[in-house]
Amino acid sequence: MALNIADLFEHAVDAVPARIAVICEEREVTYRELDGRANRLAHHLAAFGVGPDDHVGLYARNSIEAVETLLAAYKLRARVVNINYRYVERELRHMLDDADPVALVYDRQYASLVAMVLPGTPRVRGAVVIDDGSPAPSGPVPGVPYHAALAAASAERDFGPRSNDDVYLLYTGGTTGYPKGVLWRQEDVWRTLGGGIDFISGQPLADEWVQSRNAESGAGLVRFCAAPLIHGSAQWTALAGLFSGDTIVLQRAFDPHDFWRQVAKHKVNVMVVIGDAMARPLIEALSEADYDASSVVAVSSNGGLFSPVVKDAVLAALPNVVVTDAIGSSETGFTGISFVSAGGQQRGGPTVRPGPHTIVLGDDGRPVGPGQTGRIARGGHVPLGYYKDPDKTAAMFATVDGQRYVVPGDLARVEEDGSITLLGRGNTCVNTGGEKVFPEEVEAALKEHPDVFDALVLGIPDERLGQRVAAIVRPRDGVDLDLADLDAVVRSKVAGYKVPRTVWLADQIGRTPSGKPDYGWARQFADERLAATETGG
Repeated sequence: MALNIADLFEHAVDAVPARIAVICEEREVTYRELDGRANRLAHHLAAFGVGPDDHVGLYARNSIEAVETLLAAYKLRARVVNINYRYVERELRHMLDDADPVALVYDRQYASLVAMVLPGTPRVRGAVVIDDGSPAPSGPVPGVPYHAALAAASAERDFGPRSNDDVYLLYTGGTTGYPKGVLWRQEDVWRTLGGGIDFISGQPLADEWVQSRNAESGAGLVRFCAAPLIHGSAQWTALAGLFSGDTIVLQRAFDPHDFWRQVAKHKVNVMVVIGDAMARPLIEALSEADYDASSVVAVSSNGGLFSPVVKDAVLAALPNVVVTDAIGSSETGFTGISFVSAGGQQRGGPTVRPGPHTIVLGDDGRPVGPGQTGRIARGGHVPLGYYKDPDKTAAMFATVDGQRYVVPGDLARVEEDGSITLLGRGNTCVNTGGEKVFPEEVEAALKEHPDVFDALVLGIPDERLGQRVAAIVRPRDGVDLDLADLDAVVRSKVAGYKVPRTVWLADQIGRTPSGKPDYGWARQFADERLAATETGG
């Protein structure tokens, strides 16, 4: 069997060649067209030396070309380096130095940054420039235009055999610091994120043909992938859908009102978003206009959990859908999922049923029991480690009863019924007077106030407590938020030591393109406010 990303996609192409594969903006391509274009790009990349285990940088917003770049690299047994399109020169230079790409595919709007950085990265032997509709830059545009690269290359699928051991690479920014590259065998990542197992039962698919056979026998779903393809959740929403013959809908940039117009136009069945950061503005937009969302049967969050109040809002607006929360990370893949429909019972926290091989480890390195807290760990199909970082790789794994587990640092509590409640990242936990406070829990409580649109919680220095809980809150537009009332609402939801002692109001909350909290932004925001207080500003 070739449990390989490129092979799995090509099986679907052969099963449903005329079906629409990807829609973005006003363009769409069939499976046959997508395969042919990806073949052309692969041949172009191979012509200047891209081959097995080489790295291809992708520095672009969502587009059909971005999907083709992913597929082209895997056809060559190469690896894609996902580069955040928000990066400035210093960050882009770090990524190219750390990830060692030999080729770069990028949106034309970033040409000036690429032109500054490429001279200092001699490993990059060639670049391809996507026409993203942006104005032609005044300076140099390194590389070959995307359309010209494809026009001059063969569309034949004449590549050599591939392997289950081919490597998938995903750079994860996490919530702090520079990103790290996580390496997976393609069979393992398919088993954890690409549909290679049943997420509920944990049973593996029998062979590499199951998804394409199902594609051939069914009509396929229409899946709207709201997140950017620089995020692992988005990549695997798209790839798993393509393995199964589904149609993937993309936006170049997240726009709530345009999102609903696309849902209505393309009869979207499954919406995949990143937690509150996308779900809340989507529900707000749905309440402002009469969009047809009758085709939607499921709303899924991958990579960022819904708070209870937002989940309630989704179910109130879309009472006939099932809402799912899936937890995991670039290091673990899928670790658990929850299902809620209208009228279903909800808990007060982000609680999911653990997936196969998921346990919670205490400080002694042993699994904890009900009511106890520890670090989420996942066994079974696990990654190889971090790219060029043996020390962090060694620290990422633990052995329990002879089995190897990956332990990325997410903290969780085991409930009496065996479910687990995600508490947050260990490196963002606030230690106030010896008590641990998890930002996600407090953020959810803040969002219970009807005048709060978004919130981010962090710890700031405190002479007596070591740290105290602080919150950056974005009120709803046009609302004069009553802080005393906000304090009362939060105190009714969480223990007193968890209630923010400092609250700052902001017009926007810093988040990554995938919707995750940007704690670097939050730390800078807090430091500036604290410095201004100390100087009397």
